[in-house]
Amino acid sequence: MLRGTFSIRAIQYLTLLIGVFVVFFPIYSVFVGAFKTKVEFYQSGLGLPNDFFNFENFERVFKVGKLDLGFKNIAIIMVVALTGNVIIGTMVAYALGRFDFKLRTPIMGLYLIAQVIPLVTTQVATFSVIKWLGVYNTLKAPMLLYMGADVLQIVIYLQFIHNIPRDLDESAMIEGASLFRIYRSIIFPLLGPATATLIILKSISIYNDFYVPFLYMPSQKLKVVSTAIFSFVGPNAAQMNVISAGILVIFIPTVIIFLLLQRFIFAGVTNGAVK
Repeated sequence: MLRGTFSIRAIQYLTLLIGVFVVFFPIYSVFVGAFKTKVEFYQSGLGLPNDFFNFENFERVFKVGKLDLGFKNIAIIMVVALTGNVIIGTMVAYALGRFDFKLRTPIMGLYLIAQVIPLVTTQVATFSVIKWLGVYNTLKAPMLLYMGADVLQIVIYLQFIHNIPRDLDESAMIEGASLFRIYRSIIFPLLGPATATLIILKSISIYNDFYVPFLYMPSQKLKVVSTAIFSFVGPNAAQMNVISAGILVIFIPTVIIFLLLQRFIFAGVTNGAVK
């Protein structure tokens, strides 16, 4: 009995150690690689760099890769896209959660269908629409693509809306408030925890995305953080030491933001499920 318990405990700890290794090994390799020269990177393998004060790679990331421009562009995209995303998401959830109409179930079904369709299969049509709108190779293209609300966002908002008493709506109607006034003054403020959660999750998703900026903004003047790093990938080889430095710089803001705001993520999801 004791031997069986020991075996189970050993397997549990072994699994945890493997999980820790899988998570932290890429971080370690990127960290040590960021301070190595190109020759040192390929010769020393995973060993420590000779000089932790070698910041040449970081300088190249900003001077050659224009990472500062990437931070500026992604910040503009995120502000506009998230603003539209929150407005659209809350309005859709308000309509689906507060009103009974024939198209309510089909609309929710369309959101579910759109979620399971592979993104690649729709890119020809999406690309054609972006070109037709005249926003290709501009910051407006990713703004429009990121602005749409997805089914996860709608579900989280609906969880909160279903727990907002309808008596508040009825009281406001008696006072002469319109439906839009009820949304703006009552529903939207009470969706604050869910909005904070989704803003954080969406921000990280947009910040890390490479596919949309690379496809819809090929201009060198429209780099974001992900495509700025791609500048160091050549047809025959990649400057992995410089890429490691860029990844480390990009990684720092996401870690800080997550550590500071993680309580909003967990609170927003669990509150919507428990209330």
